[in-house]
Amino acid sequence: MKGGPDAEVPLQGEADPGRAQGSAQGRRERAARGRRAHGRRPGGRVETMYWAFGDDDVYVTAELPGNTSAAALGMVVSAAGGVRTSTVVLLSAEEIDEAVRQRVDYRAPGA
Repeated sequence: MKGGPDAEVPLQGEADPGRAQGSAQGRRERAARGRRAHGRRPGGRVETMYWAFGDDDVYVTAELPGNTSAAALGMVVSAAGGVRTSTVVLLSAEEIDEAVRQRVDYRAPGA
């Protein structure tokens, strides 16, 4: 992700069981409010939100202006205490092609 406008950023989260109280309807309503509010604040919007089984409880794809907005969103959501987030930066095929063309001076330890 180049950090430019309209980059899609996947975020994952693990709910805090101690804070996951209330009815299923109440959780759905809070999730809907969260999608609307949190996705707009850093200058973006939530594209998708899925609940899941496994290590992560929720998967969100947000369209955000860049990496700093994704970091800000993750920090604010985590600081609220209800969800532990992690953010994944995706690279397009063009960005991978650009990375392959770059010269990197690296020598393995002990080489």
